[in-house]
Amino acid sequence: MTLHSTRAVRFAASYALMRMAADLGDHWIQSDHQAVTKGQHDENDGESSRAGRIACTAHVATYTATQAVALFAGSRALGLRLKPSRVAAALTLSAATHWWADRRIHLRAVAAATGKERFYALGGPLGGAYALDQAFHHTVETVAAVIAGSK
Repeated sequence: MTLHSTRAVRFAASYALMRMAADLGDHWIQSDHQAVTKGQHDENDGESSRAGRIACTAHVATYTATQAVALFAGSRALGLRLKPSRVAAALTLSAATHWWADRRIHLRAVAAATGKERFYALGGPLGGAYALDQAFHHTVETVAAVIAGSK
């Protein structure tokens, strides 16, 4: 196998593992409280903003742990030999951007700035907002998988 095909295999496997773990972490492991509370952001009520930050942080901790377990186990099972420093960098990128997006106010602002405000509001919280959230996460996970799979 050539160096380039080895990189491609590590990237593809890293992406598949991170994507699976992301779905698991977002939809099965995340608690109902975290899902409902993580986006609370009220400029006039410091408590709901604090509660939102705490819930989002707890969610991102379990989400990132799920991705870490998947990458570690997958790397061992598939013989990928992923570098721990690269995996740590990938997980850091994934965690930081996931927290930023899941606070919701930031993605809403990006949607407004790019003319996607009506799409963001389409169909309530599981409509346009959810689609844009997932598209953002998938994009970052692709970059993170490139990092995790690099040597």
